[in-house]
Amino acid sequence: MPTGPDLRARVAALPWYHQIDLAPGVRTPGVNDPSESLPRLGLPADLSGKTVLDIGAWDGAWSFEAERRGAQRVLATDSYSWTGAGWGTKAAFELAREALGSAVEDQTIDVFDLSPETVGMFDVVLFLGVLYHVKDPMGALEHVASVTAGRAIIETEVDLMLLRRPAAAFYPSTELNADPTNWWGLNPPAVAAGLRLAGFSRVDLVWKRSLPARLGGWAKHLRGGPRRRPLLDALNRHRAVFHAWK
Repeated sequence: MPTGPDLRARVAALPWYHQIDLAPGVRTPGVNDPSESLPRLGLPADLSGKTVLDIGAWDGAWSFEAERRGAQRVLATDSYSWTGAGWGTKAAFELAREALGSAVEDQTIDVFDLSPETVGMFDVVLFLGVLYHVKDPMGALEHVASVTAGRAIIETEVDLMLLRRPAAAFYPSTELNADPTNWWGLNPPAVAAGLRLAGFSRVDLVWKRSLPARLGGWAKHLRGGPRRRPLLDALNRHRAVFHAWK
């Protein structure tokens, strides 16, 4: 395993999305700190004996966390972020796995190619930060369901949160975070309904930011600088976490 100055130099030479502690004093400089969202995911503290599939793994932070929690087998999958279509590559995942001495497996595969025949079935499936990036969210959920034997954990951008009926916002350009790869903001009822239609028997919304908290965050932003986000957007849009069981 690489250590010391050699590891730091190799880390510095790569683009990173996740912040991952690879060794004492060596943390990858990603823009996403998984520790901020970990408390709201509801990831079981003990995954002993479980098989875990991480869809859209990117640098592998959640794959390595599942392994750390005792998972018997972890398969990390990705396509867009590993094949160079975006600004990431698979090199960061591979370096992290090497530095951590990890046994996490990998397979370069798109979510729409997932099936029991291509990857197998898994006790726990992680689908974190991916749903709003696909043009066909219902089709993606069907493929997620097809490889879930137990529970799927879905974390995603949600929109139209003020509506109680299932609805979705469509972003044909760069309306969401100035990112052309963001396509849909389903609201929580739409995500839950989609998961049930995909084949899950039970769906729980385990976390979303409350309306007062969303309003408070918008007001705090106003005090700290010029207005950049309309109030309606701040009230309607945030993130949510769902657990779905077969």
